[in-house]
Amino acid sequence: MPSDKRGAAKRGEWEPFGRSLFDDPSVRGLDRVGVVDIGSNSVRMVVFDGAARSPAYFYNEKVMAGLGQGLAETGRLNPQGRIRALSALRRFAALAKGMEVSPFTVVATAAMREAEDGPEFRRLLERETGLKIHVIDGDEEARLSAQGVLLGWPEANGLVCDIGGNSMELADVRDGQVGQRVTSPLGPFRLQQIEGGRAGIVAHIKGVMADLAAKMGTDHERIYLVGGSWRAIARLDMERRNYPLTVLHEYSMGPQAVAQTIAWIRKSDMNELRQKTGTSSARMELVPLASMVLLELLHAFRPKEFCISSYGIREGMLYEQMPERLRRRDPLIEACRYSERTMARVPGFGKKLYEFILPLYPRASESKLRLVKAACLLHDTTWRAHPDYRAEACFDNVTRANMAALSHPERVFLGLALLHRYKNSRSGSAMEPMFALLNEDEIKQAEVLGKALRFSSMFTIQSPMDAGAIQHFPKRKVLQLTLTKRGVGLFGEVVESRFNSLAKSLGATTEVIRPED
Repeated sequence: MPSDKRGAAKRGEWEPFGRSLFDDPSVRGLDRVGVVDIGSNSVRMVVFDGAARSPAYFYNEKVMAGLGQGLAETGRLNPQGRIRALSALRRFAALAKGMEVSPFTVVATAAMREAEDGPEFRRLLERETGLKIHVIDGDEEARLSAQGVLLGWPEANGLVCDIGGNSMELADVRDGQVGQRVTSPLGPFRLQQIEGGRAGIVAHIKGVMADLAAKMGTDHERIYLVGGSWRAIARLDMERRNYPLTVLHEYSMGPQAVAQTIAWIRKSDMNELRQKTGTSSARMELVPLASMVLLELLHAFRPKEFCISSYGIREGMLYEQMPERLRRRDPLIEACRYSERTMARVPGFGKKLYEFILPLYPRASESKLRLVKAACLLHDTTWRAHPDYRAEACFDNVTRANMAALSHPERVFLGLALLHRYKNSRSGSAMEPMFALLNEDEIKQAEVLGKALRFSSMFTIQSPMDAGAIQHFPKRKVLQLTLTKRGVGLFGEVVESRFNSLAKSLGATTEVIRPED
């Protein structure tokens, strides 16, 4: 952000959305906040709703306008792209009005800021749609994109790399802050204009990448990839590996996998790959050039891991306004709380459930306890599904949910725990291929958690602690249940069966202590 705008923002005179969304630091939810990103390749509208710290996509639509195609050669916006972008903006303005979206912000990046007819086209768009368009520079684009990664990864530490049609931005992130950033002309549209064939393009990329490495340093163990071309390559990596969970956010690739996939892409039929992965022809057309950039990124920076982020500049505009108190909240837990509040039969019960089963986890790490808490909050959010399908619905909802701060193995762990909340056995499940993302111990832990939820959710009127308390003695291999007077009446045949099933999953025998014992 230019210094004058940054100072104005601190004084409250300028906000990306025109007004602050988070005047109240205790805010938990958003209500239809809209953002449009006019990029060099696509024009996308997103309307956010849901948990303030972990916003969900209420509406999401993009048009592959190709506004920046040919810009490097002509210095002007693509004429056909102008027509498509204008049509998209007219539609998005009408949609926003119909949805009563407020605020509604439009941001334009490389193509609009670099084209000689960019200012004139901006005026045309504003006149025809009534929207205010913010054209941001490369430094600001890099910063907002990096903040989008921080929205999804609060503990992000590494280098954010955002590729668009005409530019590629890099930004350093660590300790919740965005540091040094730089922009470069490594977008696929620009590379299409490089002479000398493949050898000429590779030489050009290497030269630019060497300069970027000198500026940003090469001590980044993790690179977070933002942008449609990176996501398309990641989807192809999934296809090559026959990966069972096709959720792109937080998908990770090691250097060897990236190199193998790029080699595989080069020798494959691109139309066949497009059909297999459902990638648009406009996006797939840019994949070979983007692959060349990614390979040189790998060679120049040598990270240990590449991670895909579905969050970028649009989410970064939300993060921009979050007070520090809100930023410190766990996105996963906030999303689960919101789901419980809007979808569970008894909102607030998840916290009581967590406190009841906590004795099963006396030495658990914070990372494990947050998954236990998330499972407790979500345990009843699919109650409207048909009883025969609730287990699968739980698993599917969690593994494919638009949730942040949740790795792929963690998604499967949470999904499997909730599957066992409704079903004793996982044998024969259609979801079984995804279980391979967990080791045997993690699968067992998920089963224990699910069966703890299955028992505890029935052992209650308002709180399971009113009915009793559980305690696990691993050395004695005993699961103890101490009943209250109220609990004696609740401890019926079905509840006892579920308690026994939980004990079996722990490899323990049961011990029930009644008030008169």
